[in-house]
Amino acid sequence: MTFSDYSRHDGVGLATLVARGDVTPAELVEAAIERIERHNGVLNAVVYKAYDEARAAAKRDLPEGPFRGVPFLIKDLGVSVAGWPKTHGSRFARNVLDAEDSGLVRRYRGSGAVFLGKTNTPEYGITGTTESAFLGPCRNPWNPDHIAGGSSGGSASAVAAGIVPLAHASDGLGSIRIPAACCGLVGLKVTRDRNPNLPDGYDYAYGLVVDHVVSRTVRDSAAMLDVTGRPEPASPYPAPPKARPYVEEIERSPGRLKIAWSAETPSGRPIDPEVEGALRRTAETLEALGHEVVEQGLGIDYRALYAAMGPISGGNFAAGMKRLIERVGREPAEDELEPLTWAALRGGRKVTAEAAMWGLQQLRMINRQTLKLFETFDVYLTPVMGAPPPPVGYIDPVRLAPREVNRRQGEVFPYTPPFNASGQPSMSLPLAMSASGLPIGMMFTGRYADEGTLFRLAAQLEKEIPWKGRQPALWG
Repeated sequence: MTFSDYSRHDGVGLATLVARGDVTPAELVEAAIERIERHNGVLNAVVYKAYDEARAAAKRDLPEGPFRGVPFLIKDLGVSVAGWPKTHGSRFARNVLDAEDSGLVRRYRGSGAVFLGKTNTPEYGITGTTESAFLGPCRNPWNPDHIAGGSSGGSASAVAAGIVPLAHASDGLGSIRIPAACCGLVGLKVTRDRNPNLPDGYDYAYGLVVDHVVSRTVRDSAAMLDVTGRPEPASPYPAPPKARPYVEEIERSPGRLKIAWSAETPSGRPIDPEVEGALRRTAETLEALGHEVVEQGLGIDYRALYAAMGPISGGNFAAGMKRLIERVGREPAEDELEPLTWAALRGGRKVTAEAAMWGLQQLRMINRQTLKLFETFDVYLTPVMGAPPPPVGYIDPVRLAPREVNRRQGEVFPYTPPFNASGQPSMSLPLAMSASGLPIGMMFTGRYADEGTLFRLAAQLEKEIPWKGRQPALWG
Protein backbone atom coordinates (compact mmCIF):
# COMPACT_ATOMS: atom_id res chain seq x y z
CA MET A 1 0.00 0.00 0.00
CA THR A 2 1.15 3.54 -0.64
CA PHE A 3 1.15 5.93 2.30
CA SER A 4 -1.78 7.90 0.90
CA ASP A 5 -3.84 4.71 0.57
CA TYR A 6 -3.25 3.83 4.22
CA SER A 7 -3.64 7.26 5.76
CA ARG A 8 -6.75 8.48 3.98
CA HIS A 9 -8.87 5.86 5.75
CA ASP A 10 -9.91 5.82 9.39
CA GLY A 11 -10.02 2.54 11.32
CA VAL A 12 -13.54 1.59 10.22
CA GLY A 13 -12.55 2.40 6.65
CA LEU A 14 -9.45 0.18 6.79
CA ALA A 15 -11.52 -2.67 8.24
CA THR A 16 -13.98 -2.25 5.38
CA LEU A 17 -11.12 -2.69 2.90
CA VAL A 18 -10.11 -5.87 4.74
CA ALA A 19 -13.68 -7.20 4.65
CA ARG A 20 -13.87 -6.57 0.91
CA GLY A 21 -10.56 -8.32 0.30
CA ASP A 22 -8.91 -5.16 -1.05
CA VAL A 23 -6.12 -5.45 1.50
CA THR A 24 -5.00 -7.96 4.13
CA PRO A 25 -4.39 -7.40 7.85
CA ALA A 26 -0.76 -8.35 7.21
CA GLU A 27 -0.42 -5.53 4.69
CA LEU A 28 -1.91 -3.06 7.17
CA VAL A 29 0.53 -4.18 9.84
CA GLU A 30 3.48 -3.65 7.49
CA ALA A 31 2.16 -0.21 6.54
CA ALA A 32 1.98 0.78 10.23
CA ILE A 33 5.44 -0.64 11.01
CA GLU A 34 6.94 1.31 8.12
CA ARG A 35 5.47 4.52 9.53
CA ILE A 36 6.73 3.83 13.05
CA GLU A 37 10.21 3.34 11.69
CA ARG A 38 9.91 6.49 9.60
CA HIS A 39 8.63 8.87 12.27
CA ASN A 40 9.38 7.47 15.70
CA GLY A 41 12.97 8.64 15.81
CA VAL A 42 11.65 12.20 15.97
CA LEU A 43 8.32 11.68 17.76
CA ASN A 44 9.27 9.05 20.37
CA ALA A 45 5.61 8.01 20.39
CA VAL A 46 6.01 4.20 20.38
CA VAL A 47 8.12 2.89 23.26
CA TYR A 48 7.56 -0.86 22.93
CA LYS A 49 7.44 -2.63 19.56
CA ALA A 50 5.72 -6.00 19.20
CA TYR A 51 6.23 -6.40 15.47
CA ASP A 52 6.65 -10.18 15.40
CA GLU A 53 3.56 -10.68 17.54
CA ALA A 54 1.54 -8.33 15.31
CA ARG A 55 2.69 -10.08 12.15
CA ALA A 56 1.70 -13.45 13.57
CA ALA A 57 -1.69 -12.17 14.78
CA ALA A 58 -2.44 -10.65 11.37
CA LYS A 59 -2.13 -14.08 9.76
CA ARG A 60 -4.58 -15.74 12.16
CA ASP A 61 -8.38 -15.61 12.09
CA LEU A 62 -9.27 -12.30 13.71
CA PRO A 63 -12.60 -11.50 15.43
CA GLU A 64 -15.26 -10.08 13.13
CA GLY A 65 -15.35 -6.70 14.84
CA PRO A 66 -15.48 -3.18 13.39
CA PHE A 67 -11.66 -2.93 13.42
CA ARG A 68 -10.77 -6.35 12.02
CA GLY A 69 -7.15 -6.21 10.88
CA VAL A 70 -6.54 -2.59 11.93
CA PRO A 71 -3.20 -1.82 13.68
CA PHE A 72 -3.68 -0.55 17.24
CA LEU A 73 -1.42 0.74 20.02
CA ILE A 74 -1.81 0.47 23.81
CA LYS A 75 -0.76 3.21 26.24
CA ASP A 76 2.04 2.11 28.60
CA LEU A 77 -0.07 2.83 31.69
CA GLY A 78 -2.94 1.16 33.50
CA VAL A 79 -4.17 -1.73 31.36
CA SER A 80 -2.24 -4.99 30.96
CA VAL A 81 -1.22 -6.92 27.83
CA ALA A 82 -0.09 -10.52 28.28
CA GLY A 83 3.69 -10.84 28.03
CA TRP A 84 4.30 -7.11 27.54
CA PRO A 85 6.15 -4.74 29.89
CA LYS A 86 4.18 -2.08 31.74
CA THR A 87 6.59 0.62 32.87
CA HIS A 88 4.13 3.42 33.70
CA GLY A 89 6.84 5.63 32.19
CA SER A 90 9.09 4.97 35.19
CA ARG A 91 12.51 3.43 35.80
CA PHE A 92 11.12 1.78 38.94
CA ALA A 93 8.67 -0.37 36.93
CA ARG A 94 11.03 -1.09 34.02
CA ASN A 95 11.17 -4.85 34.72
CA VAL A 96 7.44 -5.43 35.27
CA LEU A 97 5.83 -7.87 32.82
CA ASP A 98 2.10 -8.58 32.73
CA ALA A 99 0.99 -12.22 32.76
CA GLU A 100 -2.40 -11.73 31.10
CA ASP A 101 -4.64 -9.25 29.32
CA SER A 102 -6.80 -6.97 31.41
CA GLY A 103 -10.53 -7.00 30.70
CA LEU A 104 -10.59 -3.88 28.56
CA VAL A 105 -7.68 -5.20 26.50
CA ARG A 106 -9.67 -8.37 25.83
CA ARG A 107 -12.46 -6.18 24.52
CA TYR A 108 -10.02 -4.29 22.28
CA ARG A 109 -8.91 -7.63 20.86
CA GLY A 110 -12.57 -8.47 20.32
CA SER A 111 -12.87 -5.45 18.02
CA GLY A 112 -10.53 -7.24 15.61
CA ALA A 113 -7.67 -4.80 16.18
CA VAL A 114 -4.07 -6.02 15.84
CA PHE A 115 -1.79 -4.90 18.69
CA LEU A 116 1.46 -3.39 17.45
CA GLY A 117 3.10 -1.99 20.60
CA LYS A 118 2.89 0.49 23.45
CA THR A 119 2.91 4.29 23.50
CA ASN A 120 4.80 6.86 25.53
CA THR A 121 3.40 8.27 28.77
CA PRO A 122 4.74 10.52 31.53
CA GLU A 123 5.75 8.88 34.80
CA TYR A 124 2.55 7.38 36.27
CA GLY A 125 0.48 9.66 34.03
CA ILE A 126 0.84 12.58 36.41
CA THR A 127 1.39 15.43 33.96
CA GLY A 128 -0.46 16.89 30.97
CA THR A 129 2.74 16.58 28.93
CA THR A 130 4.51 13.37 27.98
CA GLU A 131 8.07 14.00 29.14
CA SER A 132 9.78 11.54 31.48
CA ALA A 133 13.29 10.77 32.62
CA PHE A 134 12.89 7.10 31.64
CA LEU A 135 11.05 7.21 28.30
CA GLY A 136 12.04 10.71 27.19
CA PRO A 137 9.85 13.44 25.67
CA CYS A 138 7.16 12.65 23.12
CA ARG A 139 6.81 15.26 20.40
CA ASN A 140 3.95 16.75 18.41
CA PRO A 141 3.82 15.80 14.71
CA TRP A 142 2.48 19.27 13.85
CA ASN A 143 5.70 20.78 15.24
CA PRO A 144 8.19 18.52 17.06
CA ASP A 145 9.37 21.43 19.19
CA HIS A 146 5.99 21.37 20.97
CA ILE A 147 4.32 18.94 23.35
CA ALA A 148 1.96 16.17 22.27
CA GLY A 149 0.04 16.53 25.55
CA GLY A 150 -0.35 13.95 28.26
CA SER A 151 -0.69 11.59 29.70
CA SER A 152 -1.80 9.85 26.47
CA GLY A 153 0.72 11.83 24.44
CA GLY A 154 2.34 8.85 22.74
CA SER A 155 -1.01 7.56 21.50
CA ALA A 156 -2.07 11.00 20.25
CA SER A 157 1.25 11.61 18.50
CA ALA A 158 1.11 8.25 16.72
CA VAL A 159 -2.49 8.73 15.56
CA ALA A 160 -1.92 12.29 14.41
CA ALA A 161 1.14 11.24 12.39
CA GLY A 162 -0.86 8.56 10.56
CA ILE A 163 0.93 5.62 12.18
CA VAL A 164 -2.37 4.10 13.35
CA PRO A 165 -5.92 5.45 12.92
CA LEU A 166 -6.77 5.15 16.62
CA ALA A 167 -5.05 4.13 19.86
CA HIS A 168 -5.82 3.40 23.49
CA ALA A 169 -5.81 6.37 25.88
CA SER A 170 -6.88 7.11 29.45
CA ASP A 171 -8.04 10.22 31.27
CA GLY A 172 -7.71 11.12 34.97
CA LEU A 173 -7.60 14.93 34.83
CA GLY A 174 -7.73 15.46 31.06
CA SER A 175 -5.30 12.88 29.74
CA ILE A 176 -7.40 11.95 26.69
CA ARG A 177 -8.74 15.42 25.91
CA ILE A 178 -5.46 17.34 26.34
CA PRO A 179 -3.35 15.25 23.92
CA ALA A 180 -6.27 15.12 21.48
CA ALA A 181 -6.35 18.92 21.54
CA CYS A 182 -2.57 19.20 21.16
CA CYS A 183 -2.47 16.83 18.18
CA GLY A 184 -5.70 17.71 16.36
CA LEU A 185 -7.72 14.60 17.22
CA VAL A 186 -11.07 13.44 18.58
CA GLY A 187 -10.74 12.52 22.25
CA LEU A 188 -13.71 11.41 24.35
CA LYS A 189 -13.54 11.00 28.12
CA VAL A 190 -16.39 8.57 28.60
CA THR A 191 -18.89 8.48 31.45
CA ARG A 192 -17.60 6.95 34.67
CA ASP A 193 -17.70 3.13 34.38
CA ARG A 194 -18.88 3.22 30.75
CA ASN A 195 -15.73 1.22 30.00
CA PRO A 196 -15.53 -0.90 33.16
CA ASN A 197 -12.36 -2.10 34.84
CA LEU A 198 -13.79 -5.62 34.81
CA PRO A 199 -13.40 -8.18 37.61
CA ASP A 200 -9.62 -8.53 37.17
CA GLY A 201 -8.95 -4.84 37.91
CA TYR A 202 -9.39 -2.78 41.06
CA ASP A 203 -11.44 0.43 40.90
CA TYR A 204 -8.55 2.89 40.80
CA ALA A 205 -9.38 6.48 41.69
CA TYR A 206 -13.07 5.75 42.36
CA GLY A 207 -13.97 6.35 38.73
CA LEU A 208 -11.95 9.56 38.31
CA VAL A 209 -9.88 7.73 35.66
CA VAL A 210 -11.49 6.28 32.54
CA ASP A 211 -10.14 4.55 29.41
CA HIS A 212 -11.08 4.98 25.76
CA VAL A 213 -9.24 5.98 22.56
CA VAL A 214 -7.95 8.94 20.59
CA SER A 215 -8.86 8.90 16.89
CA ARG A 216 -8.89 11.01 13.77
CA THR A 217 -12.64 10.61 13.19
CA VAL A 218 -15.79 10.68 15.28
CA ARG A 219 -16.83 7.40 13.67
CA ASP A 220 -13.86 5.47 15.05
CA SER A 221 -14.48 6.75 18.58
CA ALA A 222 -18.14 5.72 18.37
CA ALA A 223 -17.43 2.30 16.89
CA MET A 224 -14.84 1.38 19.52
CA LEU A 225 -17.10 2.48 22.37
CA ASP A 226 -19.84 0.25 20.97
CA VAL A 227 -17.42 -2.67 21.40
CA THR A 228 -16.04 -1.80 24.83
CA GLY A 229 -18.74 0.27 26.53
CA ARG A 230 -20.96 -2.39 28.09
CA PRO A 231 -21.34 -3.35 31.75
CA GLU A 232 -19.25 -6.11 33.23
CA PRO A 233 -21.13 -9.02 34.82
CA ALA A 234 -22.28 -8.16 38.35
CA SER A 235 -20.94 -4.62 38.03
CA PRO A 236 -21.48 -2.76 41.32
CA TYR A 237 -22.09 0.56 39.53
CA PRO A 238 -22.55 0.29 35.76
CA ALA A 239 -23.10 3.42 33.69
CA PRO A 240 -26.72 3.98 32.62
CA PRO A 241 -27.42 2.16 29.34
CA LYS A 242 -27.15 3.89 25.98
CA ALA A 243 -30.28 4.43 23.89
CA ARG A 244 -28.81 2.86 20.73
CA PRO A 245 -25.44 2.03 19.18
CA TYR A 246 -23.16 5.06 18.97
CA VAL A 247 -22.48 4.37 15.29
CA GLU A 248 -26.19 4.99 14.79
CA GLU A 249 -26.08 8.18 16.85
CA ILE A 250 -23.57 9.79 14.49
CA GLU A 251 -26.04 9.34 11.63
CA ARG A 252 -28.78 11.20 13.51
CA SER A 253 -29.34 14.94 13.77
CA PRO A 254 -28.57 16.42 17.19
CA GLY A 255 -31.72 18.54 16.93
CA ARG A 256 -31.75 22.00 18.44
CA LEU A 257 -29.59 21.91 21.56
CA LYS A 258 -29.15 24.47 24.29
CA ILE A 259 -25.41 24.98 24.57
CA ALA A 260 -23.76 27.07 27.28
CA TRP A 261 -20.22 28.29 26.70
CA SER A 262 -17.59 30.08 28.78
CA ALA A 263 -13.94 31.05 28.82
CA GLU A 264 -13.87 31.32 32.63
CA THR A 265 -10.91 29.67 34.36
CA PRO A 266 -10.59 28.51 37.97
CA SER A 267 -7.98 31.20 38.67
CA GLY A 268 -9.80 33.96 36.83
CA ARG A 269 -6.73 34.35 34.59
CA PRO A 270 -7.51 35.24 30.96
CA ILE A 271 -6.66 32.64 28.37
CA ASP A 272 -4.61 33.03 25.20
CA PRO A 273 -6.37 35.38 22.73
CA GLU A 274 -6.13 32.84 19.88
CA VAL A 275 -7.87 30.21 21.99
CA GLU A 276 -10.57 32.63 23.11
CA GLY A 277 -11.12 33.71 19.51
CA ALA A 278 -11.52 30.08 18.45
CA LEU A 279 -14.03 29.55 21.28
CA ARG A 280 -16.14 32.52 20.16
CA ARG A 281 -16.07 31.37 16.53
CA THR A 282 -17.20 27.91 17.63
CA ALA A 283 -20.12 29.44 19.54
CA GLU A 284 -21.06 31.45 16.45
CA THR A 285 -20.93 28.31 14.28
CA LEU A 286 -23.20 26.47 16.70
CA GLU A 287 -25.68 29.33 16.63
CA ALA A 288 -25.61 29.34 12.81
CA LEU A 289 -26.40 25.60 12.90
CA GLY A 290 -29.61 26.42 14.78
CA HIS A 291 -28.61 25.70 18.37
CA GLU A 292 -29.52 27.97 21.26
CA VAL A 293 -26.19 29.33 22.49
CA VAL A 294 -25.74 31.22 25.76
CA GLU A 295 -22.65 32.48 27.53
CA GLN A 296 -22.71 30.97 31.02
CA GLY A 297 -20.06 29.54 33.34
CA LEU A 298 -20.29 26.60 35.70
CA GLY A 299 -20.23 28.84 38.74
CA ILE A 300 -18.73 26.14 40.94
CA ASP A 301 -16.28 26.77 43.77
CA TYR A 302 -13.06 25.56 42.14
CA ARG A 303 -11.06 26.02 45.31
CA ALA A 304 -13.43 23.67 47.13
CA LEU A 305 -13.34 21.22 44.22
CA TYR A 306 -9.56 20.92 44.24
CA ALA A 307 -9.44 20.80 48.03
CA ALA A 308 -11.74 17.78 47.86
CA MET A 309 -9.88 16.08 45.03
CA GLY A 310 -6.47 16.54 46.66
CA PRO A 311 -6.67 13.89 49.41
CA ILE A 312 -8.57 11.48 47.13
CA SER A 313 -5.95 11.70 44.39
CA GLY A 314 -3.08 11.62 46.88
CA GLY A 315 -4.36 8.61 48.76
CA ASN A 316 -5.21 6.82 45.53
CA PHE A 317 -1.71 7.35 44.14
CA ALA A 318 -0.08 6.07 47.32
CA ALA A 319 -2.34 3.01 47.26
CA GLY A 320 -1.49 2.30 43.62
CA MET A 321 2.21 2.63 44.36
CA LYS A 322 1.80 0.25 47.30
CA ARG A 323 0.50 -2.40 44.89
CA LEU A 324 3.38 -1.77 42.49
CA ILE A 325 5.98 -1.87 45.30
CA GLU A 326 4.56 -5.21 46.43
CA ARG A 327 4.90 -6.50 42.89
CA VAL A 328 8.46 -5.23 42.41
CA GLY A 329 9.38 -6.48 45.89
CA ARG A 330 11.07 -3.36 47.23
CA GLU A 331 10.76 0.39 47.73
CA PRO A 332 11.95 2.63 44.86
CA ALA A 333 15.47 4.01 45.02
CA GLU A 334 15.83 7.79 45.10
CA ASP A 335 16.84 7.98 41.41
CA GLU A 336 14.00 5.70 40.24
CA LEU A 337 11.26 8.30 40.65
CA GLU A 338 11.10 11.87 39.37
CA PRO A 339 10.82 14.81 41.84
CA LEU A 340 7.13 15.33 41.08
CA THR A 341 6.42 11.65 41.64
CA TRP A 342 8.30 11.62 44.94
CA ALA A 343 6.31 14.67 46.05
CA ALA A 344 3.05 12.92 45.10
CA LEU A 345 4.01 9.70 46.87
CA ARG A 346 5.21 11.33 50.08
CA GLY A 347 2.16 13.57 50.17
CA GLY A 348 -0.18 10.66 49.44
CA ARG A 349 1.27 8.60 52.26
CA LYS A 350 0.37 11.36 54.69
CA VAL A 351 -3.32 11.35 53.73
CA THR A 352 -5.45 10.08 56.59
CA ALA A 353 -8.59 7.98 56.23
CA GLU A 354 -10.51 10.94 57.62
CA ALA A 355 -9.13 13.28 54.92
CA ALA A 356 -9.81 10.83 52.10
CA MET A 357 -13.41 10.22 53.19
CA TRP A 358 -13.96 13.95 53.73
CA GLY A 359 -12.74 14.53 50.18
CA LEU A 360 -15.10 11.93 48.75
CA GLN A 361 -18.04 13.38 50.67
CA GLN A 362 -17.22 16.94 49.63
CA LEU A 363 -16.75 15.89 46.03
CA ARG A 364 -20.13 14.19 45.99
CA MET A 365 -21.84 17.39 47.13
CA ILE A 366 -19.97 19.55 44.59
CA ASN A 367 -20.82 17.08 41.83
CA ARG A 368 -24.51 17.40 42.67
CA GLN A 369 -24.23 21.14 42.00
CA THR A 370 -22.50 20.53 38.65
CA LEU A 371 -24.95 17.88 37.51
CA LYS A 372 -27.93 20.00 38.55
CA LEU A 373 -26.62 22.88 36.44
CA PHE A 374 -26.73 20.58 33.40
CA GLU A 375 -30.50 20.29 33.86
CA THR A 376 -30.67 23.82 32.39
CA PHE A 377 -28.72 23.07 29.18
CA ASP A 378 -27.68 20.09 27.05
CA VAL A 379 -23.98 20.70 26.41
CA TYR A 380 -21.27 22.89 27.94
CA LEU A 381 -18.54 24.32 25.69
CA THR A 382 -15.08 25.54 26.70
CA PRO A 383 -11.63 25.24 25.19
CA VAL A 384 -9.67 22.15 26.19
CA MET A 385 -6.58 24.23 27.04
CA GLY A 386 -5.82 27.81 27.97
CA ALA A 387 -3.20 28.16 25.23
CA PRO A 388 -1.93 26.32 22.13
CA PRO A 389 0.49 23.46 22.86
CA PRO A 390 3.57 24.95 24.59
CA PRO A 391 7.15 24.03 23.72
CA VAL A 392 8.66 20.80 24.98
CA GLY A 393 10.31 21.59 28.30
CA TYR A 394 7.87 24.28 29.42
CA ILE A 395 6.19 21.82 31.83
CA ASP A 396 9.19 19.55 32.32
CA PRO A 397 8.57 17.36 35.41
CA VAL A 398 12.21 16.26 35.46
CA ARG A 399 13.88 19.67 35.42
CA LEU A 400 11.36 21.91 37.19
CA ALA A 401 10.44 21.96 40.88
CA PRO A 402 7.09 20.25 41.60
CA ARG A 403 5.40 23.49 42.66
CA GLU A 404 6.39 25.18 39.38
CA VAL A 405 5.23 22.18 37.32
CA ASN A 406 1.82 22.37 38.95
CA ARG A 407 1.62 26.15 38.51
CA ARG A 408 2.32 25.84 34.80
CA GLN A 409 -0.12 22.96 34.44
CA GLY A 410 -2.83 25.08 36.02
CA GLU A 411 -2.07 27.84 33.55
CA VAL A 412 -2.13 25.63 30.43
CA PHE A 413 -4.75 23.01 31.43
CA PRO A 414 -7.46 24.82 33.42
CA TYR A 415 -10.63 23.24 32.01
CA THR A 416 -10.68 19.45 32.09
CA PRO A 417 -10.63 18.23 35.76
CA PRO A 418 -14.20 19.09 36.89
CA PHE A 419 -15.69 16.45 34.62
CA ASN A 420 -13.46 13.67 35.90
CA ALA A 421 -14.87 14.57 39.30
CA SER A 422 -18.50 14.56 38.12
CA GLY A 423 -18.06 11.53 35.86
CA GLN A 424 -19.67 13.19 32.84
CA PRO A 425 -18.71 12.47 29.22
CA SER A 426 -16.48 15.20 27.80
CA MET A 427 -15.08 15.35 24.26
CA SER A 428 -12.27 17.28 22.59
CA LEU A 429 -12.78 18.19 18.92
CA PRO A 430 -10.07 19.72 16.65
CA LEU A 431 -12.03 22.75 15.47
CA ALA A 432 -9.29 25.38 15.11
CA MET A 433 -5.64 26.02 14.34
CA SER A 434 -3.29 28.66 15.72
CA ALA A 435 -1.51 31.14 13.48
CA SER A 436 1.67 29.11 14.01
CA GLY A 437 0.01 25.93 12.74
CA LEU A 438 -0.77 24.15 16.03
CA PRO A 439 -4.16 22.54 16.75
CA ILE A 440 -6.63 24.15 19.15
CA GLY A 441 -9.25 21.82 20.66
CA MET A 442 -12.73 22.69 21.83
CA MET A 443 -14.30 20.71 24.69
CA PHE A 444 -17.95 19.65 24.71
CA THR A 445 -19.32 18.18 27.93
CA GLY A 446 -22.67 16.41 28.11
CA ARG A 447 -25.09 15.33 30.78
CA TYR A 448 -24.18 12.26 32.82
CA ALA A 449 -24.17 9.12 30.60
CA ASP A 450 -25.21 11.12 27.53
CA GLU A 451 -22.45 10.26 25.07
CA GLY A 452 -25.19 10.01 22.43
CA THR A 453 -25.77 13.76 22.30
CA LEU A 454 -22.03 14.42 22.12
CA PHE A 455 -21.59 11.98 19.23
CA ARG A 456 -24.48 13.52 17.29
CA LEU A 457 -23.14 17.04 17.81
CA ALA A 458 -19.56 15.99 17.02
CA ALA A 459 -20.65 14.38 13.76
CA GLN A 460 -22.48 17.57 12.80
CA LEU A 461 -19.39 19.68 13.51
CA GLU A 462 -17.14 17.21 11.67
CA LYS A 463 -19.16 17.99 8.54
CA GLU A 464 -19.42 21.73 9.21
CA ILE A 465 -15.75 22.30 10.15
CA PRO A 466 -14.01 19.32 8.51
CA TRP A 467 -10.56 18.50 9.87
CA LYS A 468 -9.87 15.26 7.99
CA GLY A 469 -7.85 16.95 5.26
CA ARG A 470 -5.40 18.62 7.63
CA GLN A 471 -1.98 16.99 7.75
CA PRO A 472 0.80 17.66 10.23
CA ALA A 473 4.42 18.27 9.28
CA LEU A 474 5.33 14.66 10.08
CA TRP A 475 2.93 12.82 7.80
CA GLY A 476 4.32 10.59 5.09
